[in-house]
Amino acid sequence: MLNLFITSCIITCAALPLYGGQWQTTRYKDLVFTNIKVENNVLYRPNSTDNTKEKYYQIDLYQPENDTCASRPLIIWMHGGGFKFGNKKSRGTPLWSKRFAQRGYVCAAVNYRLSKEKTLSDFNALVNACSAAMEDISLAVSFFKQNHNLYGIDTSRIILAGNSAGGMIALQSVYSNATLMKHRVHPAPLSYLASSASNPLKIAAVINFWGGMFDTSWLKNARVPIVSVHGSKDRIVPFNKTDNGIYGSAIIHKNADALHIPSRLKVYEGYGHELQKRFNPLWAGKAARNRWEEAGQFAANFLYDELLEMVQ
Repeated sequence: MLNLFITSCIITCAALPLYGGQWQTTRYKDLVFTNIKVENNVLYRPNSTDNTKEKYYQIDLYQPENDTCASRPLIIWMHGGGFKFGNKKSRGTPLWSKRFAQRGYVCAAVNYRLSKEKTLSDFNALVNACSAAMEDISLAVSFFKQNHNLYGIDTSRIILAGNSAGGMIALQSVYSNATLMKHRVHPAPLSYLASSASNPLKIAAVINFWGGMFDTSWLKNARVPIVSVHGSKDRIVPFNKTDNGIYGSAIIHKNADALHIPSRLKVYEGYGHELQKRFNPLWAGKAARNRWEEAGQFAANFLYDELLEMVQ
């Protein structure tokens, strides 16, 4: 969880810059930085020995300009696309990366390997593709832990975030692991599963935008805060159904509450996937993008409230 780090950072960081004509004092909640800097195509697996294309191991790094805080939370943003399509510049990923950098976070928009299988119609292929992506995100986390001084990151405050498939990667990376994912496709004896540990990356929180889980019983494995946003009419990742093998945000939130896991859910009534009235994977209008902005602020408020609750 996000804890006393924020207190020390708020105290030690210099006065925050002018944004929108007003002085803001709530770092990590408000847009306190006007300008950000972006470093494109950073390799998080620079010495790959397999035949995977280099582009799958690239990051776009977003940081606030003139930031005096030397140790900051990192948010790793993962794009959607059903594990078949998309990249670090898809849909809302650049928007959220920029906005959270303006709030004072370091943000990394990452690529991960895409599947050649029929992930949109074959459940086992979907789970296997998510497992492969989890391996890549593990490499990205390791990269930032090794380079935390270079990027000014507190390695104990790493947050996984994503929309659709990206949200699924974030949730599974924290509450599942390689063993449990294999079990979801090829059931194994319970004694075999008992030795497996969840949240192997020691992630501090999850931002889940219209993603889902393959098994909500995995929520018992950890106690990591989850903030979710979802459209009630989502037909790609159903909000409150499990008929496609995926548990949506309503069920995740209900089970998290029952287990006393810090959780908050924002529902967009009548909206579908990507918070669109009619899901269009190729285009999103201004109204949808405004809802993405709202989703970002909702997530920022949750993270900030969790910080305050833990230091009071």
